[in-house]
Amino acid sequence: MRRYCLAGVVLVALLRVSAASQAATVTTPGIIAQTMAATFACMRWMPVGVCFWLRCSWVSCSVRTSLKVGHYNPDLVVSVYNELGGNPWVAIRATLGLAQRAAATGLLGSLLPVPIESSGNRTEGSGERQDHRNLVFRETDAIGHPLSSLFGLMAWVGYVCESQATSFFPYFLSGLDALSWRQEVPEIFYPASWVPGLREIGTWPLQTWGSVHPRTGWTTQAEEPKAAAVNAQRAGDIVTRSGQPHVYVPLTGAGSGGQRVWPPGPLIEKDARTGIWQMLAPHPDASCDVFGTNDLVGLSGWGGGRVDAAGDYVWNLWRPYQCCRRRGQSFLFAINWISYPP
Repeated sequence: MRRYCLAGVVLVALLRVSAASQAATVTTPGIIAQTMAATFACMRWMPVGVCFWLRCSWVSCSVRTSLKVGHYNPDLVVSVYNELGGNPWVAIRATLGLAQRAAATGLLGSLLPVPIESSGNRTEGSGERQDHRNLVFRETDAIGHPLSSLFGLMAWVGYVCESQATSFFPYFLSGLDALSWRQEVPEIFYPASWVPGLREIGTWPLQTWGSVHPRTGWTTQAEEPKAAAVNAQRAGDIVTRSGQPHVYVPLTGAGSGGQRVWPPGPLIEKDARTGIWQMLAPHPDASCDVFGTNDLVGLSGWGGGRVDAAGDYVWNLWRPYQCCRRRGQSFLFAINWISYPP
């Protein structure tokens, strides 16, 4: 009998180790490798027009031209995870995890009645009765992609556009945005937070993953990968806009002295012309798409094969840029022969 008990204990321990080993974890080299593997599918580089420049010397002035190109840049790595400070991106967890946890603990401990230790995967209700079984909370971070700054260094060539993002820069850390991300203040006052059908990720009412508003860590969604995708969309929605009632740094500005850049606008759900997503973990994808896919008629849903044992998910956010190399002192105008993004 003791042998069987011991075997049972060992089996349980092995199962726990196996489950932990399945938790989504990404490294900087891994992010770069997966991004490069999706370059042809997600970058979508193409010549889109021509730019005209005025170049003057001591003797005369002339008009010069440069090729205008368009392509998507991997601007952000967006991680959605359970435990505060436990970003699945190893480098970020090691450098920012403890600081984020300490800062959020101080703020929450003095202002908000939200327990830190149970932050991951909390559901509403208590005891045997769960009032909202699918209401789940997750932390979300948006960090500058490791290749973002490299694109800036390559911009002088003229055929690669400089990104608005800076590599490894924390644009959004939900632990520092505790009041809005946890308590829905003042997000609850947006009309889209209480009017069904506004800002839906999907098609309301028959097929929707969830609403962009309120832009908090709380989601009501039976499928875990879709709930995480809603969190990622909300973080992207915040950082690509200025003046939002959150603690964050907006993605603004682009273009050095070596080129003229037309950066992307705010991220809009279901609109590939504003941004597309590439899953890095737990299921690495070599292609990009928007969230909100209608999977009602498929044999397996969008979340099939994408569930992480620890509830951690990571995406690249690719956004469209247009640019041309500087050929004179003054930019005159540009002509597009095709619309970009198409």
